Amino acid sequence: MKKVVLAYSGGLDTSIIIPWLKENYGYEVIAMAADLGQGEELAPLEEKATKSGASKLYIEDLKEEFVTDFIYPTLKAGAVYEGKYLLGTSFARPLIARRLVEIAEKEGAVAIAHGATGKGNDQVRFELSVKALNPELEIIAPWRLWDIKSREEAIEYAEARGISVPVSKERPYSMDRNLWHLSHEGADLEDPWNEPKRDLYLLGVAPEDAPDTPTYLELDFEQGIPVTLNGEQLSPVALLEALNELGGKNGVGIVDMVENRLVGMKSRGVYETPGGTILYQAHQALEQIALDRVTYHYKEQLALRYAELVYDGVWYSPLREALDAFVDVTQRNVTGTVRVKLYKGSCTPVGVKSPYSMYNEEFATFGRDGVYNQKDAEGFINLFGLPLKVRALMEKKSGLR
Repeated sequence: MKKVVLAYSGGLDTSIIIPWLKENYGYEVIAMAADLGQGEELAPLEEKATKSGASKLYIEDLKEEFVTDFIYPTLKAGAVYEGKYLLGTSFARPLIARRLVEIAEKEGAVAIAHGATGKGNDQVRFELSVKALNPELEIIAPWRLWDIKSREEAIEYAEARGISVPVSKERPYSMDRNLWHLSHEGADLEDPWNEPKRDLYLLGVAPEDAPDTPTYLELDFEQGIPVTLNGEQLSPVALLEALNELGGKNGVGIVDMVENRLVGMKSRGVYETPGGTILYQAHQALEQIALDRVTYHYKEQLALRYAELVYDGVWYSPLREALDAFVDVTQRNVTGTVRVKLYKGSCTPVGVKSPYSMYNEEFATFGRDGVYNQKDAEGFINLFGLPLKVRALMEKKSGLR
């Protein structure tokens, strides 16, 4: 019997894919669940996968690898998709795909299956990663093949086979959770006029329900990577978990956006990224004093392209590796401490210091100084503005003005 390795979450889609694969392909189904920090969601998977028909379940602890190899490079790049989305689902998929390929090779499987829909971005992210890592593996995407057309029909399919799923017709949200974020899509959120319900949030509280007093914290970075929180050195996973708790309590990191999917349509999603929001804000504040103007501005342009690469699922590409090399050079002096204020949904850096700071109070002061000759500015302005002056003279001479 041929084998297929399924990216398994225990949710609605992947739960019904197991019997569907057996019924339609006759393959032995091996399930793989990636532990990226979903917490209690993983506890019942062993029993669920077996009852659904899987011959084996791998539960792979990838949390540390997720943070160090995927989150940190994206954080250092400052990559944000369309100004809001911190890419929590996007950079999880290439890691999951890599482990799927490794297990498929270990088990001698001929195929990999996933539960991404034909309307979404995840199908691209999974499949591009598999093609980059092992192009000989067959890829099975049931949502592009079967007759099930809606989540309601999927629930009915599961119920007919005695499969318990964590989604009901009353709350049919599509959610993706990991250490970095929690995403919500579907149901009443499909109408962008509808405000998210107050009980939607699971990682924290709505900003209006946050404490009336602010929370302050300090983060230390070394070469662009966070290493301590409030003076305590923590592992990458523990540090992010602590920031998620602090940010969640203060309603930080909630993003409601209509984004442009790679496949051509717009979609509305609500994202909770409390710890990630704190890290991005603090990292940017440190870069603002550690990087020179030209490098900082060029890196801002690069960040847009980096975000598109991650969002589009092209993680395993020469361009992304080349951009990482550039980013790593820019991070050599991004070392220092940032003090952050959390208050009712806002995350504001209120203090920053670095041994490599390029901010020099002697030059910037509005008071008396002995290092800057203000008369030098006149020559600079004359030369910098010379093209504008020449153009104006030409237009006046030719009668254009």
